[in-house]
Amino acid sequence: MTNEVINSLETMNLRNMTIEKLTENILEWAFSSGTKLVIGILVIVIGFKIINKLSKRFISFAEKRNMDMTLVRFVKSFINYSLKILLVLIIAGSYWHFELSGLAAIVASAGVAIGLALQGSLSNFAGGFIILLLRPFKIGDYIQTGQFEGAVEQIGVFYTTLTTVDNKVVLIPNGALSNGSLINFSSKETRRVDLIFSVGYECDILKVRRVLKDIVESNKLVLNYPEPFVGLLEQGSSSLNFTVRAWVNTLDYWTVYFDLLEQVKIRFDEEGISIPYPQMDLHVKQIVK
Repeated sequence: MTNEVINSLETMNLRNMTIEKLTENILEWAFSSGTKLVIGILVIVIGFKIINKLSKRFISFAEKRNMDMTLVRFVKSFINYSLKILLVLIIAGSYWHFELSGLAAIVASAGVAIGLALQGSLSNFAGGFIILLLRPFKIGDYIQTGQFEGAVEQIGVFYTTLTTVDNKVVLIPNGALSNGSLINFSSKETRRVDLIFSVGYECDILKVRRVLKDIVESNKLVLNYPEPFVGLLEQGSSSLNFTVRAWVNTLDYWTVYFDLLEQVKIRFDEEGISIPYPQMDLHVKQIVK
């Protein structure tokens, strides 16, 4: 046999031994550490499900006791995250025998980098406590912040969930909410409906004012106090603009808003009151040569 054939056979034997050794190591790991890994993952998955069920039962219990849902949902979210993190640490340390002290040392040595990376999350976490403490809004309030507005569905540990009028879900960081400006449309029991109606210059302004006042006062959802106001707001370039200001209960705001718009159009048509619209007069001048 030549030297090349002998070298080839030795290489093949070495590869076979390596594959056998690798297979043996994999099987040994699978029967020892691999089983623990699978069991640990199953325990974590089952534990997460149990924690979620306990959180739901906590919410149900709080609803039956008429507790403050803003506080309840925040506490539920905080406890949910805390229990899940604790469960993972227990499995990793006690069952998988991970060196958590070594992990803590690594985290401590990389504290600056981690702090910068988690700066936004920590700000949101602190913002959640500020919202819970100052109570600028609560569950169910309709708020506007920046370009988003909707009903507050949940105040979580890191994010506040809004539901828009067209049933979209918006997640807003608590840090931005606690440090930024927002409008709470639900904090007061009453709101004022402000509307502007334009009529032509040829219309009798006393008649227009009387018709508008009659429409507002005949609406059963409009409050008598503060008293509704109707008046000439502006003499525009092509119209007389009247303002209507009516106080209503907050829950009736949009009902009254749309009802007044509809009733004014109907009454204006019945009373012969003209509503101006943009128009242009074109004058053609003929030049005779």
